[in-house]
Amino acid sequence: MLKEIQQSELATTVWEQLENVSDPELDEPITDMGFVERVEVFTSEKVEVDFRLPTYWCSPNFAFLMAFGIRQEVEKLNWVREVTVTLKDHCFDVQVNEGVNGSCSFDEVFSKYCNGEELESVNLKFLEKAFIRRQETVLLALQQAGLSAEAIVSMTLGEFDLIEFQGEEEVRQKPRYRSLLVSRQLASGSDDPAFVTWTGQRIEAGNLRQHLSELRSVRINMEFNGALCRGLSNTRYKEVEIGPDGPTLVDFIQGRVPPQNFESV
Repeated sequence: MLKEIQQSELATTVWEQLENVSDPELDEPITDMGFVERVEVFTSEKVEVDFRLPTYWCSPNFAFLMAFGIRQEVEKLNWVREVTVTLKDHCFDVQVNEGVNGSCSFDEVFSKYCNGEELESVNLKFLEKAFIRRQETVLLALQQAGLSAEAIVSMTLGEFDLIEFQGEEEVRQKPRYRSLLVSRQLASGSDDPAFVTWTGQRIEAGNLRQHLSELRSVRINMEFNGALCRGLSNTRYKEVEIGPDGPTLVDFIQGRVPPQNFESV
């Protein structure tokens, strides 16, 4: 049994574990996005996690993936005996909560409620976007450091590991990119190429510029969705002041539109 004095410390470890759960479309931790509303640890070694999404109608796919991710990450803590995940204020919250806390496998639940889609195929789609965004960040950082296209595309995983980035975002994305690269078996040994496409193809030096352009288009779309998502979340859950002329599209995206003005935007 856990002593009550430990509960706050253990809750902190749960929060840290939840940093590994990302919004599948945005590749940002749900903790950074403000989706996690409550974490509570009980002396019975039970953990409860409540989360909300930016809108009532957010994709059920996303809701299921995040709910499953929360459960899986919390269950990795060896002291946890029971986990209850609760999605709140969502059009599919009953189905998600029954599914994630029930006895059926994640694949069965996902297929049942998501038009027969396979969990693995949906996961792969979002992992590809995450890979693209992370790779673009480190590639651009290497370019800015003065490395030639030839030096970048010929870089091995071992050489990449020795690179020390300075910027906050590339420092954050370097281990995330490497983790996904290795977990997808796109590289394993230190002599393997550090940069390949999602399908494992080598990137030619002459094609690096075009490759980066393709990555950029995906990243811009993700960033726009992220800004919109944060704006919707802020709009839904807190009231803020806007200008005397009423809300604009920028107000909406940046979360400055109060809930009573939502329908007028």
